[in-house]
Amino acid sequence: MNTAVFLDRDGTIIDEKEYISDPADAALLPGAGAALRALQDAGHPLIVVTNQSGIARGFFTSDDFHAVQERVERELAKHGVSLSAVMYCPHHPDTTGACDCRKPGLGMYRRAADVLGVDLAAAAYVGDKVSDVIPAILTGGLGFLVRTGYGADQAAAAPAGVRVVEDLTEVARILTGR
Repeated sequence: MNTAVFLDRDGTIIDEKEYISDPADAALLPGAGAALRALQDAGHPLIVVTNQSGIARGFFTSDDFHAVQERVERELAKHGVSLSAVMYCPHHPDTTGACDCRKPGLGMYRRAADVLGVDLAAAAYVGDKVSDVIPAILTGGLGFLVRTGYGADQAAAAPAGVRVVEDLTEVARILTGR
């Protein structure tokens, strides 16, 4: 099986909008559709893994999250991209207490691995925050911190072994060798 690619959504695939709740605000980052298509065409399962603490904080509902996610998937479909899975954590420790799914925890990754038969140690972990790439360190996978979204500000704090790259286009080039 080819390497699964776990992807943060906000700031990695789409423009970062704090607590996005309106589907009209969901816009793919430049090159994101083509990059994900290249990864998909190379046989990499694409799995979105996203913290959505705005649900726990009452800023938006689960229905709002799903509406935004549907828009993202429609936009990706225009590039021929179909996600293998979408996992989200609706919790925040200040309002709902601790959970096993909030990144950098591994709960969402383990559930995706169980459902899809993914080897977490062979997976790539991509995001614009350090919390998105710590799972790479914890599982022995490949970590990529993109400079989009919050990534430019977090690049200096990237853990050893995590590659700092410009965007998803660079991740696709590295993983596909093209």
